[in-house]
Amino acid sequence: MQRERITDKVFVFRSSQYAQVTAGLVLTDDGAVLIDTLLYPEETLRIRRFVEAGLRSSVRYLILTHFHADHTTGACFFPEAQVIAHKLCAEILSTRGSDSLRAMQAKAPEFAAVKLVLPNIVFEDEMTLQLGETSFRLRESPGHSPDSIVCLVENEDILFAADTVMPIPFFVDGSFEDLKRSLEILLDHEYENIVQGHGEIILRGEAQEKINGDLEYLRRLRSAVAQADAAGGHEVDDLISLEECGKSQDLLTGIVNQLHKLNIHALIKEFETAPREDEDGALEETKEIWEWQQKKLI
Repeated sequence: MQRERITDKVFVFRSSQYAQVTAGLVLTDDGAVLIDTLLYPEETLRIRRFVEAGLRSSVRYLILTHFHADHTTGACFFPEAQVIAHKLCAEILSTRGSDSLRAMQAKAPEFAAVKLVLPNIVFEDEMTLQLGETSFRLRESPGHSPDSIVCLVENEDILFAADTVMPIPFFVDGSFEDLKRSLEILLDHEYENIVQGHGEIILRGEAQEKINGDLEYLRRLRSAVAQADAAGGHEVDDLISLEECGKSQDLLTGIVNQLHKLNIHALIKEFETAPREDEDGALEETKEIWEWQQKKLI
């Protein structure tokens, strides 16, 4: 696990074991706020030891940005913390979480000690958490998943964007159109830093270019899939390349190509289920979520 100190009070932890997933820590005079955990218990427990032994503090609040296991599995290692999430996150964890955890434990013994933790503070649109001198503004940001949120540390002007911002936009467990809108909203502000849900921190001055690049990827992807759909062919994995959509295969330790292919299939699924509305064959987006949970990478 890598640890990076952004400011005197803000830290980012990046997994060395799984897809460069990130967690964040904000230290205040009244305790710490942890934003997400890491997938493997060993790495999350190292975060806890750092907070308690290294910083001589404790985690008062744990913010879960969405229900996916790589961001929530370690919640059980902070039993004293209040857990905050979107209302949908609590609902999805309560219905799908137990089955998913049992499946993980059956395959990997390192998850034997993990217990499912449900949020005990939930919100729908947005909420503000005040701890000591630090203010955290939480806002819904669907697209990567229906329950995704982002967290702005207002005093530092640092945005923990979670999987709304990744090296490649990924909407397979959510909605193409929702993710597009959520990214567009982020263009309204110039942040000091954006912490992605996976990968490197985005520095001030790079955010606008990064988000515009993600929107361009979505635009090119939709255009390419629409052309393939109009031609009647759906075997397009090798026809719509990452480079054609403006992204590099070198991102995120090389797994972006797999994510890209899953995006293609998710968008094809939306095209297949959506009604054709106008003379040009434009498609109205549906709100169905493609049930692919057992296959997902992130």
